[in-house]
Amino acid sequence: MISLEDFKKIDLRVGQIKSVEPITGSDKLLKLMVDFDELGEKQILAGLAKNYSANDLMGQKAVFVFNLEPKKLMDWESQGMILAAEGADGPVILKPAGDVMAGSIIK
Repeated sequence: MISLEDFKKIDLRVGQIKSVEPITGSDKLLKLMVDFDELGEKQILAGLAKNYSANDLMGQKAVFVFNLEPKKLMDWESQGMILAAEGADGPVILKPAGDVMAGSIIK
């Protein structure tokens, strides 16, 4: 269990995926460049390559942890995290149900 105050520290935002590249040497990591409108772009690494192609992800809006401490993965820095649920066939990306702007806060 975490406190409500700890939960409030998590900054969840809608981002729009602008580019997708495979990470050489990894069969599951993809490098996403994600636009958060006036907050800028972030490079986010995601273990989605087994379930999603670049074409599946390009231009899509999804929910991201915006204020996650950067982490180095295979010599690349990941500056956030895409949220996904565990589906029967692997991760299923969480997306807004309606049209919202990139950078929108999830409440």
